[in-house]
Amino acid sequence: MKSQDRYFYPAVFTYEPGCEIAVTFPDLGVATSGVDEPDALMSARDLLGIVILGMEQDGEELPEPTHVNAVKVEDNELAMLVDVCMPSVRMANVDKAATRSVTLPAWLDALAVENGIDCSQVLEDGLRQRLGV
Repeated sequence: MKSQDRYFYPAVFTYEPGCEIAVTFPDLGVATSGVDEPDALMSARDLLGIVILGMEQDGEELPEPTHVNAVKVEDNELAMLVDVCMPSVRMANVDKAATRSVTLPAWLDALAVENGIDCSQVLEDGLRQRLGV
């Protein structure tokens, strides 16, 4: 199976009063939800990426996506295409370290060393916080 950088699959967003928005992928048999549309879409993208990554790693053939206009929906449902960019999904699931050179003022580096601060860990923590991961 040849992997791609971007995939598009139809998803059905189901709206029920007082409930989270349910999102199902009919072609993949998986579902997720979100508290509002942006959250539901982000959850759908995350799920789509994880499912496709797992199928790629297992050597499984991905099903051909149904055309979004061919997806049957009820009155409280909306079918739309959800996309996922796989390079970032693949890299997020790699545990190897990447080496980066950073520039710090010499006095700040000396102070960090003096206080036993691991600059790599501080940079990683700061990036995780800034990116919300």
